[in-house]
Amino acid sequence: MDNSDEQRALAKKALRQRLLEQRLRLPDREQRVDLLCRAMRIWLVGRPDTVIGAYWPIKGEFNPLPALHRWKEDGELVERPQLRKIGLPVVDKVHKTMTFHAWYPGCPMEDDAYGIPKPKDTEVITPTLLFMACVGYAPGGYRLGYGGGFYDRMLAALDPKPFTVGLGFGTDFLPDFSPEPHDIPLNAILNDHGVVWPV
Repeated sequence: MDNSDEQRALAKKALRQRLLEQRLRLPDREQRVDLLCRAMRIWLVGRPDTVIGAYWPIKGEFNPLPALHRWKEDGELVERPQLRKIGLPVVDKVHKTMTFHAWYPGCPMEDDAYGIPKPKDTEVITPTLLFMACVGYAPGGYRLGYGGGFYDRMLAALDPKPFTVGLGFGTDFLPDFSPEPHDIPLNAILNDHGVVWPV
């Protein structure tokens, strides 16, 4: 790693820290959560997907699971029961891989290698739509994550690729963020104001 790479990595680390602290101190968090939940539910109307991947919220992230549980229940009113599925990531720390396992309210959970709850002994599923938490996001659909590269590696291995959607708050927007050459833009980004990408 040369000096400029090291400086870029340190700047990204400081940016992540600032955004995480800001997110944890949001004074109007409850209102923003409600608005983003509504935006997500409206956006899902009419989507053809039946298998959606999401995440267990950590570090003040927006929780997508109530909206997805409602999406699953709504689908079961008009479709065959159990047709819609929700998956949460299961990370293999040794091999640095990530798969999605079926989740439902009340399903058995256990902590993964990073202390994040994951479904225990449920089936592996392949999402066609993937909701991803954003530490920050930028014009063009670029997402700032935690820097572990798990999503990048998983998406590179999947064929066909799922439709990727970032979820964040309006305060997470980074107007001057420069993506790196390996960064792949998301297909869409939603925040508490609605759809912010594509514009």
